[in-house]
Formats: sequence, structure tokens, C-alpha cells
Amino acid sequence: MMSLKKWVVLSAAGSALLLAGCQNAKADNTNAAGATWSRMEKDNITSMDPSKAVDGISAQAITDTMEGLYRYGGTDLQPGLAKSIVKPTHQGTVYTFKLRSAKWSNGDPVTAQDFVYGWRRTIDPKTKSQYTYLYTGIKNADAIMAGKKKPATLGVKALDQHTFQVTLDHPIPYFNTMLASFFFYPENAKVIAKYGKQYGTKASTLVSNGPYILKNWNGSSTSWQEVKNPTYWNAKKVHIKQINVTAIKDASTAMNLFQSGKLDDAIISGDQAAQAKAMPDYKGLKQTATTYLQLNEKTEPAFKNTKIRQAISHALDRDEFIKKVLQNGSVAATGFTPIGLAKDPTTGKDFNQEAAATTKQYSTHDTALAKKLWTDGLAETGKKSITTTLLVGDGTSDKKTAEYIQNALETALPGMHVNVSAVPAKTKQDREFSGDFGMDLSGWIADFPDPITFLDCMTSDNTYNQGKWSNAQYDKLIKESKTTYATQPAKRWQVLLQAQKLLTQEQGMIPLYQTVEAHLVNKKISGMTYGPTNYYNFVGAKIK
Repeated sequence: MMSLKKWVVLSAAGSALLLAGCQNAKADNTNAAGATWSRMEKDNITSMDPSKAVDGISAQAITDTMEGLYRYGGTDLQPGLAKSIVKPTHQGTVYTFKLRSAKWSNGDPVTAQDFVYGWRRTIDPKTKSQYTYLYTGIKNADAIMAGKKKPATLGVKALDQHTFQVTLDHPIPYFNTMLASFFFYPENAKVIAKYGKQYGTKASTLVSNGPYILKNWNGSSTSWQEVKNPTYWNAKKVHIKQINVTAIKDASTAMNLFQSGKLDDAIISGDQAAQAKAMPDYKGLKQTATTYLQLNEKTEPAFKNTKIRQAISHALDRDEFIKKVLQNGSVAATGFTPIGLAKDPTTGKDFNQEAAATTKQYSTHDTALAKKLWTDGLAETGKKSITTTLLVGDGTSDKKTAEYIQNALETALPGMHVNVSAVPAKTKQDREFSGDFGMDLSGWIADFPDPITFLDCMTSDNTYNQGKWSNAQYDKLIKESKTTYATQPAKRWQVLLQAQKLLTQEQGMIPLYQTVEAHLVNKKISGMTYGPTNYYNFVGAKIK
């Protein structure tokens, strides 16, 4: 769950621009021998170490330059380094992968042992990976995370150079879909040993086995390049020779660069997004991503009170916020799990919509109810007021979002005082994991197409539950979905629905909106796909 998660929520907004001629000037990238694509991110890469990265920007760069067992081509799960999509044996507990002949960019062969090493390194407590919880269910994983067993006991082995085998404690119905994510990638032990703690902190410490090689990234660069990797096993399908990436935090700047032909893919919001919807280059990407508020129950114990959390939710007019601030077509969230992620195995109904049928009232805008709940909650906690700090990113949209939330809460809730702290992405990540915030503008993006990719991160001991909300019944339901009902799709679905409903009723996190990311995209590209994990796949993409 990224999250990677895990996910940088920053988006850009700024002053309105005239859009006349926006579609006329395009980047000069049509030279077939050296075709380039110029795109943007909303902040910088924070880490290129697959075991340590936590945000979506780093994840996209890792996806571009690395390869695991599988890769998503649109919504289709496709073989990557594995020769085929594997069906488990031994009652769903053993996966045996036959690997292709492939190389790292330094010429080393990619072997089954690289997968063994990478997975053991990720789960090793010494690595301090934030994604170890996704290894739960692999043999001995929980005991390793608890420090009771060594990483070498993890249920993975190299049967030979090109055969990798994984043994589970119990069946995991969505296990294959997880394996396209970067935290299950192979890692080159020789390179990591050479660079030690510097591995993944700049381009010169990396080795690639994917479609591209990262260039000109020094750890804090605001621009970088990804050049075609000639040693990639599927290099013949990589038609774009170079991808230029620039970190841009302001939508007006992005618009200017698109208009002048310096960007082929610009992310916009606010006034720019509102005006661009009529343009032929406009594209709205509906993401399986939810932006929400975390309330830190450690720094402000009053946030443990359910009525106070519910009051904060009812004080927010999500539809007005989207219409006046984001202006990008995002959808008001009624729960943590977004629309379009998964369907009922029995009825085909959308998970989010099925859960919202009985819980959407908890995210409605109702200032009278908010005030009553707030007053009752303060009385129950013995407080007359709450002063807290809202942590956000330093992009224009995050700042505007913070202003809206600050005004809405201070207006609707007597005695509520909200200070805003807007900081760069890396600083924000560090403060989130250390618990240095009162409220946090967070984002979660699907790691694989199953409700558990969202719901799991709100369990009591999950590292991404940074507000420290805790509910024993919720934890029990999530555990049952992974164990007791793992092989019973209909019952598992009902248990997950119960968990989503409980989380929503309790407002363990305050859902704000499901992202529709507004883009202006050069129409000369074809074959660029966008998967359920919300990352681009450039393999097979061409510039006309």
C-alpha cells in the first residue's frame, strides 16, 4: 500500500492563464532515432532503493528503471522477469517462478538469488523498510519482523539460477497482483555491498534491470533523465529513447511549459484544470487514490474521542472544496477505499459503493451536527478547546487545501485552532513517521487491486497508521480476511465490508476525496498505459 503511500499528495495550483494556442506548441520529440518524452512530477524523488522508497514519485522512477516478476500493462497483469503468470500448487501455498534470461545494466545476470536477496533485505528489521507488513503470509515473515527468526528463514529459495520459489503460510488470493510492486523486486547484492548506505541515494549508486536507466539525479535534483537500457530483456519494445522528468509544484508553471512545448505531460489543478477541460489535450486520470486527514492521537489525546473525529468530518464540505479549490474533477470520498478498485465476487458491485450505502452519512457536510458532536466530545474529554498543527506539503494545492481545512474547522467548531506547517516532501515523510504532527494531509494509492491494500494500513500496528487510531474489532476483521476467510471469496468480501464500515463510522481517518488528476498530454504518444497501481508503463509506448 503506498503507497509508496506512501504517496506524495502534493498537487499544483496557481493563477489562471489564457489557454489559447495551448495545443499548438509541442515538444520536438518526433525524431524516431532519438525520441524523447518530457513529463513532470509534483516533487522530487526521495529514494531509489526498492526496500526503502515510500512515495509515488520514487515508485514511478523505480518502475521505469527496474523490473520484478510481473508488470502491469494497463489493467492486465503481464509477465515481467517471470516467463508466465504462475498458478500456485500445494493448496495455494507454493509459487514457483521460471525466470527469463536477463541482465543488470552492469552486465551481471539477473538470477533467482537476486530475488531471494532482495526479499530478505526488505524484511530484515535492520533495513527499516516501511513495507514489511505486505510480506505477512509468506512463511516465517511475521516471526522475522518480530525479531524471532532470521531473514534467511523467509519462505523464499533459489532452486537454480532461473527458478525462484515462494512458500506461504496460507493461501493469499491476491498474491500474484502484489508482485508487480517494487517492494518485491530483485536486488543486486554486489552493488548494494559496494555502495552501502549510499545505495539508492543518487543515480551513480544504482544498477538497473528495467526499461530505463536513471541519469543526472543526485538525491536532491529537481530534474532527471531516464535513458533506454540496452540490456533490458524486452528492449525491443522500448521505443522512447529518453524520458525527461522535471519536478514542478505550481500549475501555472506547468501550463507555461506545456504551452511552450517543453512538457509533453503537464499535471494541473485549480483554475488551470477548470479551464483546460475544454481543451483537446485534456485528460482526467481517475486514480485509485484517496486523500484523507490523519488525526494524531498521541500528540492530541482528544482525537481518541469518536465524536470529535466525526465532528471534524461533518465540518468539511467536500463537494465545495473540490469545486472551488481543486477544480480537477476529483470525487468526494465516502470512505477510505476508492471507487473502481474492486468488485464483489458474487454480485459485481463496487466495493466502495457497497460500503457507502450504509455509511455515507458519516462524511456529509452538516455544520449543526458537527457543532453538537464537537461540544459533546469536548465535554467528554474535559477540554474547552483544541489547538493543533496541520502538516501538509509545500506545493500550491496542498497550501490551498490547508487554508480551506483551517477555515472550515475554525468556523464550524468553537474552540478549534489550526496552525499550518507546509514543508517539502522528504521533511513531511520524516515528520509523519516520527509522529511530529497534530493533523496530517495524507494520501494512499493502491499497490494492487484489492480492498486490503487500503484497509490493512489502518490496523493498530501498521507503520502507515501514523495517527495511531486503534480498534480491536477492526484488527480482528482484517486478520480474518487474510486467514480464516482467505480462500472463501464471498465471506472474505463481507468481512472487508464490515471493516470499511467500522473505519468509516469511527472516522479512524477522515476521507476527503478520490483523486482525478488533471493532465494536458501531447497526443503524439500512443501505447502509454496506466495501471491499477496508478503508474505509467512506457514499455510499448511510441511517439508518432
